[in-house]
Amino acid sequence: MRHDWSKLKKDKKFRTAGAVCLLLVLILGYFLFVGDKGRKGGPELPMPKIATYQVQRADMTRHIVLSGHTTADATIVLAPKYAGRVTAVNVDLGDQVTEGQVLLVQDTGDLDIAIMQGEAAAQAALADSETEEVTYNAKLARAGAAYEIQRSHYDRQQYLYTIGAISLDRLESAKDAYITSKAEYDALMDQYNGQAPASVRSKQYNARKSAYSVDALRKQREDMYIRAPRGGVIGYRNVEVGSYLTAGTKVLTLVDNSHLYVDCALSENDAALLSPGMPVAVTIDAMGATYNGRVVYVSPAMSDESKAYSVRISLEVARGNIKAGLFARTAVDILQRPDTLFIPKDGLITKNGKTTVFVYHEDSETVEEREITLGLINDNQVEILSGLREGEIVAVSGIDRLKNGGRVVLDASGEAGDGK
Repeated sequence: MRHDWSKLKKDKKFRTAGAVCLLLVLILGYFLFVGDKGRKGGPELPMPKIATYQVQRADMTRHIVLSGHTTADATIVLAPKYAGRVTAVNVDLGDQVTEGQVLLVQDTGDLDIAIMQGEAAAQAALADSETEEVTYNAKLARAGAAYEIQRSHYDRQQYLYTIGAISLDRLESAKDAYITSKAEYDALMDQYNGQAPASVRSKQYNARKSAYSVDALRKQREDMYIRAPRGGVIGYRNVEVGSYLTAGTKVLTLVDNSHLYVDCALSENDAALLSPGMPVAVTIDAMGATYNGRVVYVSPAMSDESKAYSVRISLEVARGNIKAGLFARTAVDILQRPDTLFIPKDGLITKNGKTTVFVYHEDSETVEEREITLGLINDNQVEILSGLREGEIVAVSGIDRLKNGGRVVLDASGEAGDGK
């Protein structure tokens, strides 16, 4: 029984090996048959179709597309400088206002009282300075008179002492009185600085300080009247009579649409080509119209936030119904290089650090891969510095299926020399 089982396993192995050999023979025969059929004129793979571009000298331009939003000449947020209760609001949303017009008034009652008190204090301080000046002049006159009397008396006593008419004690007494009067007079004279004595100047400075305090109160009172800093339209209003406002609270916004701009952002490559003064045509879709404009500003540095450059375009339109915040677009064609050779970017092949193109030969209907040197680049084209000549034809489609020396057929939509 054991012998029959071993024999069965051996027969099974032989049958499996035979099946594998038969399968290998069938596969080999199939490939030999297909290969032989191909050598005897079987179907060939179709030749690649290509569109072409004929190299010609022309001006190379860069098409820069700009988009942004209209911006008012000014949008000014108005807020009170001081806290206070509102006593009058003279404008509503949409009102047209003129420069200097009073828009809002806060309560000035307490300031009016403070101003009157300050004015009284200033007048009192001025009167004190005048009184001090009179008092000083009187003291100076008395001290001067006393000094002259004591000086004359001392001179006489000196004479009498020399002739023996008085004693030394009387002479010393006269001398002491003279020195005292002179010191008092000199002390008053030393207060002069060429204008007024120090005691008078002190009173005058106090009077001036009081006057300045009154001026500050008057300025604060004036600031309780919020006026239009320029002409425009009230675009925001959030205040009513009786409201108590804290300093810095936004209550009104003044929008000046007398002149409009369009602010756009662009890349560093485009920013290098734009300059102030360039004319542009700006389309505002919401208005269904195109307006003349002019580039007035190109930022000298990239914004840290947006990582882009900003451009401002001034719209040459009269005051109308164009509002701020409308989407606007324009395009500018900048001459990059006059009379140069360039081809579409679609014709380039870059590999292993080299850039090549496939040059089409009409006589043999084949393509030749050729290395080139590039110059300027824009959105769709590249300048050719070397590797191509004017009049040569390059493939601009299907290039991933081409090989050097391979035959091709022209796509009906892009025949050689049509520039497509």
